[in-house]
Amino acid sequence: MKLSVLIVGLVLSFRAAWSCELCAIYSASSARGESHSGFTFNVTEQYVSQQTLQFQGEELVGFPVLSDAYLNTSWTHIVPGYNFNPRVGINLSVPYIHRDFRRVEIPSGGGIVDERGTEDGIGDVALIARFAPIQKIEMDYAIVFNLLAGVKFPTGDTKWLDREVAQARIDEQIFGPGHSHSSVGGIHQHDLSLGSGSYDGIFGTALNARWKRFYFNQQVQYYMRTEARGYQFADMFIASGGPGAYVFINDAWTASLQGNVYYETSGSDVLIGQRNLQTGLTGWYVGPQINLTVGNHFSFNIAADLPLRIANRGLQTVVDYRIHGGLTWSF
Repeated sequence: MKLSVLIVGLVLSFRAAWSCELCAIYSASSARGESHSGFTFNVTEQYVSQQTLQFQGEELVGFPVLSDAYLNTSWTHIVPGYNFNPRVGINLSVPYIHRDFRRVEIPSGGGIVDERGTEDGIGDVALIARFAPIQKIEMDYAIVFNLLAGVKFPTGDTKWLDREVAQARIDEQIFGPGHSHSSVGGIHQHDLSLGSGSYDGIFGTALNARWKRFYFNQQVQYYMRTEARGYQFADMFIASGGPGAYVFINDAWTASLQGNVYYETSGSDVLIGQRNLQTGLTGWYVGPQINLTVGNHFSFNIAADLPLRIANRGLQTVVDYRIHGGLTWSF
């Protein structure tokens, strides 16, 4: 009799503990805003280091002048939002960009340009709407599928972009139509521009699925670019995501670890009607992500992306690594 009572007690204790863990995980979904109505506020930060000079996907060595170019960029996004209900919401993304660079290139007209400095300011603001046609959140499992659509406004400074377009028009007058306007170098003036000068479309999906301690997140993004000021950035497609698991669970907070795969691809930009053959790439990245939640209203994440392979077109200084993270408050 005593043994049976002990066994039943152990089983009930285990079930109670498991239930408590699921309660904490369930609260973590709320902290990330997955089932929340009302105001949200996000701050995200991304640091991108570009140091490696590549030609057609292969690293170039032995070029002491062009290889000295670099571009380090910090993106800080302030993203206030409002969820009209758990399925429908809207967000405003306001980026602040800081660039530290050295630009070394050989213009099409000859000579060498060697510039270094910093550039910072507000980038292109975006307004994005969200709709969740699938949203099922239970204690031991959840699935949320979001559709995203929005528009990016030309609020960022385009002085560097305008300089590149102006030089291309001068080259066209000197050398005639059909002349390649691309300069030889890994960092170009359009890489330093804080804005595109164009109104662009943003479309995407986001899937979050969970079963007990384990989950899977996946995002797809498509940027449809338009021409403005003589320059058109290429459309871009991005897919990312991966599996994760809760490794620490407490009534007040949770911690989880996730593995991410990131894929991006874009075509060539268009400069005054001609393809810029020094732009466009396809890249694969992998890296870990740590997620923390505190209570029902606060979450934090930090991650790193390390390139597996970057197949670029022409000559470009490509990404060595990216570090990014964010904070979310749900009111």
